[in-house]
Amino acid sequence: MSSGTTRPSTYAEKRSSGIAAAERASARPRMPDSSSSFRTDASKPSEPKISSRYAESAVHKRSISGNPNARSTSRSAVEERRTEKVQVTTRETLMTRTMSPERRGTPSDKSRAADGLKRRPSEPRPRDARQETPLPQDKPAPQPWDPEASLLPHTTAPLASRISIPPLASSAPQTLQPRPLHELSPDAQEAVIIEDLLFVFMGYEGQYIRFAKEYNPFEERDRLSGPTWRILPGLDPSLQDLTLSMLRMATHYTALETFVDVQSREEFGSVNHALCASIRKLLQEYLVMIAQLETQFLNDDSFTLQVLNVHILPTSHMMYQLYALANELLKRNALLDDETDESSDSGADDFDHILEQLREGGDLVPGNMTGKKICKGGVVLGLITKRLESMSGDPAARALLTALLRDASRPYMAMLNEWLHHGGINDPHSEFLIKEQRSIRRDRLEQDYTDEYWERRYTIRDHDVPPQLEGVKGKVLLAGKYLNVVRECGGVDVSLQVRDVPTSFDDTRFLENVNNAYAHANQSLLQLLLTSHALPARLRSLKHYFFLDPSDYFSYFLELGTSELRKPVKSVNTGKLQSLLDLVLRQPGSIVSLDPFKEDVKVEMNEITLTKSLQRVVNITGIEQGETLQPLTANQAPESDKNANGFTSLQLDYAVPFPVSLVISRKTIWRYQALFRYLLSLRYLESQLSTCWQTHTRGFVWQHKSSASRSLETWKRRVWTLRARMLVFVQQLLYFCTAEVIEPNWQSLMARLRENDQEGGAPVTTSGITRTVDELMQDHVDFLDTCLKECMLTNSKLLRIHSKLMQTCTIFATYTNWLSRELEKADPDLSGTTRPPSMTPEQWKHFQSIRSQKNTQQPSQDPNSSSIHAGGDDGSKTEDARITELFDVIRKWETNFSRHLQILLDALNHYAATETVVLLSLCARLSTANQGTEYAGLRNEEDGVI
Repeated sequence: MSSGTTRPSTYAEKRSSGIAAAERASARPRMPDSSSSFRTDASKPSEPKISSRYAESAVHKRSISGNPNARSTSRSAVEERRTEKVQVTTRETLMTRTMSPERRGTPSDKSRAADGLKRRPSEPRPRDARQETPLPQDKPAPQPWDPEASLLPHTTAPLASRISIPPLASSAPQTLQPRPLHELSPDAQEAVIIEDLLFVFMGYEGQYIRFAKEYNPFEERDRLSGPTWRILPGLDPSLQDLTLSMLRMATHYTALETFVDVQSREEFGSVNHALCASIRKLLQEYLVMIAQLETQFLNDDSFTLQVLNVHILPTSHMMYQLYALANELLKRNALLDDETDESSDSGADDFDHILEQLREGGDLVPGNMTGKKICKGGVVLGLITKRLESMSGDPAARALLTALLRDASRPYMAMLNEWLHHGGINDPHSEFLIKEQRSIRRDRLEQDYTDEYWERRYTIRDHDVPPQLEGVKGKVLLAGKYLNVVRECGGVDVSLQVRDVPTSFDDTRFLENVNNAYAHANQSLLQLLLTSHALPARLRSLKHYFFLDPSDYFSYFLELGTSELRKPVKSVNTGKLQSLLDLVLRQPGSIVSLDPFKEDVKVEMNEITLTKSLQRVVNITGIEQGETLQPLTANQAPESDKNANGFTSLQLDYAVPFPVSLVISRKTIWRYQALFRYLLSLRYLESQLSTCWQTHTRGFVWQHKSSASRSLETWKRRVWTLRARMLVFVQQLLYFCTAEVIEPNWQSLMARLRENDQEGGAPVTTSGITRTVDELMQDHVDFLDTCLKECMLTNSKLLRIHSKLMQTCTIFATYTNWLSRELEKADPDLSGTTRPPSMTPEQWKHFQSIRSQKNTQQPSQDPNSSSIHAGGDDGSKTEDARITELFDVIRKWETNFSRHLQILLDALNHYAATETVVLLSLCARLSTANQGTEYAGLRNEEDGVI
């Protein structure tokens, strides 16, 4: 019995084949067989006996090949001797074995039509019923019903069945319908039900067991759910309950057969394909069992419905487990209705998925957009694992699910081993836990300020990670990433040659394989960065240039480029500054002249001031739920400072080759540039205040002691005091940033690098990995972030206060020359035409020459005086008015500087207690610049002086 047999389709064929077989069997010489076992009716002598010829034609059985059964022939011979004298008075014909409509692929059905019922004790049959009750000759012959099978179109599942679905048995002509069950004896009912069950177990309708009316075999969703069966009326109740319980296995088989055809399609991925192959193998063994049951049914008289049920119990349990697993997978794929309705979230999930693809540069063409709920890859393995855990108390189910998990994980393990040991992704169905964005290439690293190449070139599909890899998914990601970087550096393949690798998740070496691959990849990339590409030397070079470590070269550069750096930022010749920097870096005797990476330093101008640039970064917040991303308009674009010059806009850039660019990325270069611009602003302001000190100590106007007004001497001392306080503030701040922030953190970073370098030559062990490339990258970023935070560049409030203090100091240093001129006008000794008694003739002569030079240059030096003093004509003012105005100006500067410095000190005390304790040291240093003023913390009760 096989799925490729057919059964007689017309009554005429059945009748002719049955009669011919019976006649051939009766004409053969029969030999008695002592080993034959059959049941007789000796206990009922009054029952009528049937003639030998008809008995042979009615109960004759054939083997599967269609030949007469020897046991049936010998039994007929014995029965012939016992029934020769019986007179038949009833009429029975072969119409009782009318076959059901033709089935697809059952070649043994025609022989079964001729064989008749399986022999067992039955009602007496009439002798010579065929001669006494011939068929009426006047009735017209029935129309033949001959459905044909056809081939269905090809699908993406290469092993799916392409044979068309046979028509329903209920659509067959009435002449082919079987005899009603209530007309058969219980034994005959059992025989026909067993025969029907053998067909139903393979998914075909029987004579008396058919599809339910609500089941449509032409609908894929109905076939995936499995058919419901109905038994024609008239079956004995003792047989019906047992038959209904066995029909569940037939439902499971049909559903699994369709599941294998559907899930084997290309879009469901290799894990589903492997799972379907494993289930298909089990279904083939299932069909072999059905063939064995048929053979036993044809040859064993003691084979009853209860025996059949006992034989199929283990297989029925296996089919139920497979059906339950398939049902869960189909619900996740939205191919079956799920009780837990997730339709409310599906739209949002789909929208989020599309946004993610747009952000990551994914392709949203129709050919690439498969079903949004396809369950494949790690999700399938996760479902099998979860079901295996829940069924761990059932030994049979545990063995079955373990075998399914082993087979389904083989293609996934092949992808995993390829990624772990070679850094490649062979994932045509997007089911591996690592996702690759091929659109992100390493040639974009020079413009990448978000580390996109390293962080988003390879990412983890968090929802598709199998439970077995959940704990080591980070190592899996990094192992392949490291190997990719090493391979892209110079084409050298350092992939570990591993011959004996685990092929499934149940292998005991599974986790060891992941750890060893991760250790090898990490060691290879560390060795490449620390030795071949000299990462420590690169970092030291960055420290020289951006942190002004040896500042001799940079002071020389500022001196040579002063004329160019004083220009407005849009007028600065960057090429000229680059030439000057190259000249300084190659100056013999300089420390940086020996730097092998000095060619990578570039000069550029940033029109946005440092404070605005840092405020933009500090004030960045995420998009709240419900808000939309607002693009920058022309009015919202960051504006450049109109008063910015070359000194305030100068910044350095640094070119870094791959793979060092993964550690020294554009994101870290921006941090270096921010710290460089901050330190440069402090250095430049220090030089301006030092120039003021030189003016105050060497200028004749400031050195001359007025004999006419003692208040001018008091005013001078206040100016000198304010200048000294400002210089202390700048110098203490510069010392704190370099000596107490950058240098200690730098030494800590170098110590970590030396640990890595020492571990580089050590043998790699699974437990010996203490440092990784990602930890090294994070250490570098943490070093820069710590420096920015402790230098007060990441706090919005501290930035604003610090900006006001720097602006006050800059204005004071800028208008020192204006103060000198105002002092000269306010001093009667210097403004008059006669030589004062305190001045020698040589001094007076020298002073007259200097004053004449200043008078010729005054129109070009005086235009900004209105920003400080808005008075009228200088000639109309008296000396007292000028002195009063000078005191007002210096008082405003003192008040402004002292008040903001005290605010800064209070803020530093607060943040030192709550965030960064290192700020307490700066607070103690800066407090000396505010002592003796009305804003000093220890003298709040005292009144301020003039």
